[in-house]
Amino acid sequence: MTTDITIALAQAAEYLKASGQTEKALAAGRYSPGFCLPNQDGVNTSSASILRRGPLLLIFYSGSWCPGCSLSLRALEEVRPLIEARGASLVAISPQTIEENARTRRTAQVTLPILCDKGGKLALQFGVRWRIPELLQTLHLKSGIDLPSLHGEDSWTLPVPARFVVDQSGVIAYSEVDPDQTHRSNPSDILPVLDRLRNARGA
Repeated sequence: MTTDITIALAQAAEYLKASGQTEKALAAGRYSPGFCLPNQDGVNTSSASILRRGPLLLIFYSGSWCPGCSLSLRALEEVRPLIEARGASLVAISPQTIEENARTRRTAQVTLPILCDKGGKLALQFGVRWRIPELLQTLHLKSGIDLPSLHGEDSWTLPVPARFVVDQSGVIAYSEVDPDQTHRSNPSDILPVLDRLRNARGA
């Protein structure tokens, strides 16, 4: 990770903590917004179709420019078989363009689907979308992070890194939001949540 990107991420984390953005995120017990978004191949994927099969582990992913986020994506890919063995599906949501999400999958060497949330509309519904202030926009550009190009629009918005587990009734069973994009909890921490849901289904 270059020094410039490290500074940009640190400044963003400080801004998010000071702004109270994480307190806006949907908590466990709330209903999850439904969605139908294109995946990295341009094929629409709906939450309804996923939840018919089982619970959904939803990851809000900032982008390929964020080294910590990409490491987290690869870590989740490693536990994906354990997630699916519990009857759940793993899906990442990113504001990047369809083409950039496809490139991300290739470079990060993951096979989990990455859906395009253009303009962060779904992130907003989950309460995790934030707008980068102008001062930090300059810092991001200096670091080589050209979000308008990566996103195909110039709102300069990102999702706060977050994980949500949604049960088959559409209720959020687990919510984790962390503004520090260099820190990630262990992906296997999600497994007990999925076990509880499976036991509740009697599976």
